[in-house]
Amino acid sequence: MIFDIVTIFPDLLDSPLNEGILRRARLKGQITTNIINLRDFADDPQTMTDDRPFGGGEGMVMKPEPLARAVKSQQNADGSTQAKVILLSPQGRSYNQKIAGELAGEQHLILVCGRYEGVDERFRAGYVHDELSLGDYILTGGELAAMVIVDSVTRLLPGVLGCSDSADKDTFSRNLLKHPQYTRPRVFEDQAVPEELLSGNHEQIETYRFLASVQRTLDRRPDLLKIESFSPSEIKLLRKHGLYEKVQMIQDVTPKR
Repeated sequence: MIFDIVTIFPDLLDSPLNEGILRRARLKGQITTNIINLRDFADDPQTMTDDRPFGGGEGMVMKPEPLARAVKSQQNADGSTQAKVILLSPQGRSYNQKIAGELAGEQHLILVCGRYEGVDERFRAGYVHDELSLGDYILTGGELAAMVIVDSVTRLLPGVLGCSDSADKDTFSRNLLKHPQYTRPRVFEDQAVPEELLSGNHEQIETYRFLASVQRTLDRRPDLLKIESFSPSEIKLLRKHGLYEKVQMIQDVTPKR
């Protein structure tokens, strides 16, 4: 998979791409990352990539010509124009695990890092396929958002995590938070690991983890349960342990039978 990141601050991205899982995925050839310096595509001696907005107002706006040239250069680099162009901006749709899964099915992403008051609307309308935001807050630029996308998408690619179902059991792999995790020692500050996890009984362990996952979601993110569905066997477990009524109150639907 190819990630092209278009930015005016290329040095911001060096360290994250050379650490941990991303570094390993790059060395194995599972991903290719190209940092594209937008200033290389400016056509004036000052390498200007922004200018004042027509109509006046605060701040600066990123110029359309350098952005268009940068995107075209990467679309044509491998003889393909199938790259998906994504603008990182606070006005985009909110990024989540579902979108990460969608992007993991692409072969080539061009991530354009917005800055200042945004990009010229003509570039957005003519070149951008999708516009993504990390949430309802403002960053100084799209570089950190681009790295979040590279990281979250890369870990979903086959073989990157080295465990076939690791990503499938993450928080947000369904609309549930992941169950609490424990490791050695068995007792820490008078708190013992739950006995179910020490039983060696895989069915008992999975039951405990499922119920703990639902309880944690009820406690911390009940909004997620509004769109979650459960299998008949899961509903039976929830009823048995007094959780189904709580879930049902949040979902506000007719009881499933």
